[in-house]
Amino acid sequence: MLNISPFGMFHTAIALVAVFFGIRSLVRYGEIGTRTRSGALYVWLTAATAFTGLFIFRHGGFGAPHMLAIATLVVLAAAAMAERAGGSGLARYITVLGNSLTLFFHLIPGLTETGTRIPIGDPAFTGPEDPVLKAIVGAGFLVYLAGAAVQAMRIRRGLRTAAAA
Repeated sequence: MLNISPFGMFHTAIALVAVFFGIRSLVRYGEIGTRTRSGALYVWLTAATAFTGLFIFRHGGFGAPHMLAIATLVVLAAAAMAERAGGSGLARYITVLGNSLTLFFHLIPGLTETGTRIPIGDPAFTGPEDPVLKAIVGAGFLVYLAGAAVQAMRIRRGLRTAAAA
């Protein structure tokens, strides 16, 4: 069996729905923000995922997954404050890039927990320190950086257009 508690299943379900709405928002709008329904659902469900993650202790006591949950909550809070501040200049970058960063954060425990459980009996990864897992997470980070660069260029172009008008 997958060795996951009912609470762990609940946490995972929230995370999967959050990721769905995050990807939908990125595809549809090029960014994640609370001014769209999919973006708002992503932010709230990601916050719920991070919060519930603080109560999961599969690998012992407080550890790296809990630090990631706290980092996610901090980044979401910073992005939300920046979005409320008006969404122009630096605030716009913080909002867009921060929310996208939290989507990358979903990748880390998602791959780790899935890859250390599946396939049942012969998991893809030996544990969180598996070199293949680290390489895949590293590749995911490169994808985030490429996407962040595209988003930053779009923001810059939009700010220049607004300033010229």
